[in-house]
Amino acid sequence: MVAAASYEARAYGIHSAMPSVRAKRLCPHAVFLAGDHAHYGEVSARVMDLFRAMTPLVEPISLDEAFLDVSGARRLHGTGPEIAAALRASVLESEGLHCTVGVARVKFLAKLASQAAKPRASRQGTRPGRGVVVVDPERELAFLHPLPVQALWGVGPATLTRLERLGVRTIGDLATLPEATVVGALGASSGRHLHALANAIDDRVVQPDQAPKSIGHEETFARDHHRPESLRLELLRLSDAVATRLRAAGVAGRTVTIKVRFGDFTTITRSATIAGATDSAREVGRVARTLLDAVDPAPGVRLLGLSVSGLDDGAVRQLSFDDLAAPEDDGPVRAGTAEWTAAEAAVDAIRARFGARSVGPASLAGPDGLRIARRGQQQWGPDEAGGRAEPRPRPGG
Repeated sequence: MVAAASYEARAYGIHSAMPSVRAKRLCPHAVFLAGDHAHYGEVSARVMDLFRAMTPLVEPISLDEAFLDVSGARRLHGTGPEIAAALRASVLESEGLHCTVGVARVKFLAKLASQAAKPRASRQGTRPGRGVVVVDPERELAFLHPLPVQALWGVGPATLTRLERLGVRTIGDLATLPEATVVGALGASSGRHLHALANAIDDRVVQPDQAPKSIGHEETFARDHHRPESLRLELLRLSDAVATRLRAAGVAGRTVTIKVRFGDFTTITRSATIAGATDSAREVGRVARTLLDAVDPAPGVRLLGLSVSGLDDGAVRQLSFDDLAAPEDDGPVRAGTAEWTAAEAAVDAIRARFGARSVGPASLAGPDGLRIARRGQQQWGPDEAGGRAEPRPRPGG
């Protein structure tokens, strides 16, 4: 899959989330580079630090994007446009990266303004963008209403189809409709929200240091997996990675979810909720394995994902009878017991000192050492972008 595309590639119709086979057909001379997610995460963390040097109110929403509330920084750093220019110069000087900035009164307008500031791709070459676009309060509707309605967050293919039945093509068309009509077509929550956005109403504030809603990891395989045994090994890697990050973040979760994408890109998810929150790789893996065993991998599994949600403070754990019963001298140590908790803490300490591949499940050992899931590779939750941002899904129906 295409993770990102340069403006030169975009001129041929290539975009993120496109199968690489199709991208190659659109542009046979395209150059494909392997991703380096760990490096991206390091650069992202440094860029976010530059933002926080300007204002503590920074809300990362992806590796390369964030909202900043600079209303309290104007006396120190100047006006919104001046701060935007200073940020671009700082990122370019420190990281050699160009960025675009949107300045507006509310979040979603700032997001749209940043998109309007980007360069434009064409077969004749990339046309430079404005870099900074400012939407003054008195110009909000003039800027917003000519845009296509799918520019709004939450307007995906299904929602767009419903709106087109009402004759809506632009955001301005949506704004002129009675709210009741939009609610009738889209439902109460979505209808009211989109109608408000179309009228430049957005009461969401910048939320720094948001608590994570879930912690997860998924991987796309170079070749489809058809055997349950090989998928169980991959699930063990994911369980180890997710549980390690749960403990590092000081949280535990009750709901375990697996995500399976087949070779034809059909995707399913399966979830189970356990009685008490856990941060144990063994317990997370046990639940996930039960879910996976109910899935037939015969068609070929292209992607496997694992996440834990329903997060609570990891220091607070419900006691169980397992905590009272001492393990047999020659019996296995059960997940969730004090002994197993101590063992996983020891593993974390060894990895912190000697590296992630210094110790791990024996079944993941091979000729090249331990096959540990790489940090930053298709993961979300704490440790991504140096913050606690959740991945923002693409607008859907």
